[in-house]
Amino acid sequence: MIKTSVTYKEIWKIAYPIILGSIVQNIISVTDTAFLGRVGEIELGAAAIGGVFYITLIMLGFGFSIGTQIIVARRFGENRQNEIGETIEHSHYFLIVLSIVLIFLMRAFMPFIFENVLESEEVRIATNEYLSYRIWGLFFACINFGFRAFYIGIARTKVITWTTIFMALTNVFLDYALIFGNFGFNEYGIAGAAIASVVAEIAACAFFIVYTIKFVDLKYYGLFNFRKFSYKLLKRIITVSFPMMMQNFLSLAGWFFFFLFVEKMGERPLAVSNIVRSIFVVMLIPIWGFNSATNTLVSYAIGRERTDEVISIVFKVLKLGIACVICLITINLIIPEKVLSIYTNNTTLIQESLPSLRVISIAAIFLTTGFILFSGVSGTGMTKISFLIETAIIVFYIALAYVLTNLNNAKIEYVWTVEIFYGTLIGSLSYFYLRFGNLQHKRI
Repeated sequence: MIKTSVTYKEIWKIAYPIILGSIVQNIISVTDTAFLGRVGEIELGAAAIGGVFYITLIMLGFGFSIGTQIIVARRFGENRQNEIGETIEHSHYFLIVLSIVLIFLMRAFMPFIFENVLESEEVRIATNEYLSYRIWGLFFACINFGFRAFYIGIARTKVITWTTIFMALTNVFLDYALIFGNFGFNEYGIAGAAIASVVAEIAACAFFIVYTIKFVDLKYYGLFNFRKFSYKLLKRIITVSFPMMMQNFLSLAGWFFFFLFVEKMGERPLAVSNIVRSIFVVMLIPIWGFNSATNTLVSYAIGRERTDEVISIVFKVLKLGIACVICLITINLIIPEKVLSIYTNNTTLIQESLPSLRVISIAAIFLTTGFILFSGVSGTGMTKISFLIETAIIVFYIALAYVLTNLNNAKIEYVWTVEIFYGTLIGSLSYFYLRFGNLQHKRI
């Protein structure tokens, strides 16, 4: 294998601020789950379905931002920094319109969707209540994705940590205030968790804007010039980003279907799954940072016409990613009850969650490997290939989840094994493409 000039230190320099930012970001998820776990199992289950549904839709914006990030990193590698600002502006144009369309569609069709897919009326009512507030965060979250694409693309990622710290502090304070009615606020229950998240998104958006104006060389990157709209440029961004949008949407749609299938198993398996999902997301925190580092470094290397280094870069990132995830798995295996007690004080619920916790601990290794290899594929700019890989695997994922949830006497821990199959397949197909596919310079 050809060696790469990219060092572990350089990989870590890009990844760790995103990892720290993801840790802070997931404090929001952990806080919501922990607080709602003390409100009731209905609210816990409803937040799981509502949260996954919201994230599924928002993945359209996130996927578009990954495509933008790949283009920004390519321009950075080509020493065409003055074109980056125009790319970010057009990305924001698209993301703002996308968020408005998604909000409208959710307002129009959300009650109909859940009325037909959820069996528990109590869970359905609570889910609709949660999402009726949460959807307004889409607008600000999409704007944040545009800024995120800029900073990761130019490998200046510390600001993401600072932004998410500000966002998390806002959310934790408002969760405590609005869910339980503290500090003189009214008690809103599950609606309070949604309101807190929306205000936190607004706070993060304001932070990004102020920071960019004060601390970034706007002229050097061509930011905030608000040039004449270019359909040709937007089309180029969409060409790269659209497969990433669909890919991320399908990935989270698979999880949404997973929770719909689990909901039919009963309220207790749904509550267990929401706790496990929250822990699982925390375990995968290192992946988000290393995925972004992989996308940026691979695209940058290709921009520098160093395609022979791609596989070596990916495997260096993979070693760091697995090392970080193993540290988190160790905690789960040594003190599992204490980890679960963060989310609920119901001892029966804790005991029933233990087998699923062990399953996701194993699955985390497979998903770390699969996701980082997969990010290597998308970083090449061949986003259509990555979309085809994701589509094929997610169909299998949904079908397997359906089968496992409908077995006689199905146990929730067996259902969670689908994550192991998912990680194995996406890693295998991604490695095959990186090893034998055409990685030559693709203009984007």
